[in-house]
Amino acid sequence: MDQTRTQTGLPFMKMHGLGNDFVVIDARVQPVEVTPTLAKKLADRHMGVGFDQLALIEDGGNADAHLVFLNSDGSTSAACGNATRCIARFLMDETGRDALTLTTTHGALRAVDAGNGLTSVNMGPPVLDWAAIPLARDVNTLHLPIDGDPVATSMGNPHCTFFVDDAEAVDLTTFGPRIEHDPLYPERTNVQVASLVGENHLRMRVWERGTGLTLASGSSSCATAVAAARRGLTGRAVRIDLDGGTLHVDWREDGVWMTGPTAHVFTGVLTPEWLSHD
Repeated sequence: MDQTRTQTGLPFMKMHGLGNDFVVIDARVQPVEVTPTLAKKLADRHMGVGFDQLALIEDGGNADAHLVFLNSDGSTSAACGNATRCIARFLMDETGRDALTLTTTHGALRAVDAGNGLTSVNMGPPVLDWAAIPLARDVNTLHLPIDGDPVATSMGNPHCTFFVDDAEAVDLTTFGPRIEHDPLYPERTNVQVASLVGENHLRMRVWERGTGLTLASGSSSCATAVAAARRGLTGRAVRIDLDGGTLHVDWREDGVWMTGPTAHVFTGVLTPEWLSHD
């Protein structure tokens, strides 16, 4: 932890997108080092703050900002769609602008004000090549050799999408971790179960790599929309109902756009005493 910050505490923001919740630290003015140990401590919902992902806002150089993401187990993630939307909304409110470019390990992402309090982010093109997702061997990403015939996609992080009759009936607390650690995914995977409930309308539930059961996931929603379109179950623009609410995903020529609401819940300060104790 950057000791200069521990003298006066460390400011943070708590945000969520459809219940997919985040701790966001603005490191643009003064860099902050967040170790995996600190991330796990901060993620504890009883002794810390609690989050699905931790996001750092860093100086973006030629972009408006650069974003870094950590999961609640301290591991890193190249992409987090809902956190990107939340931070984009915060930065648009801060600057008065209605469009931004944000960079992540996954690449540059375009964010726009979609009106009516909604924020859209272009998560970039999906990655469909087995080696780039990555998978452990050359297989058909549209029909993985895993029971349940799932689809593999990367949106900057790996995904495994199952299409089932009833997403509500799947026990994700046991199914999710088993698939997350399947040997076909050397870097583990996010897991989605989705049901077609109407024309271009999906019901989806999510087990997130490094986090667990979550109310929503932006990158998972994008991966599921791509998988559904590839399977011919839907068109390229879909409504996805998650445990925490609804996202709209549109797979366009320039990438996969995701639109939905965001919330900045509160701003706080981590105390020097808390930061200094293991």
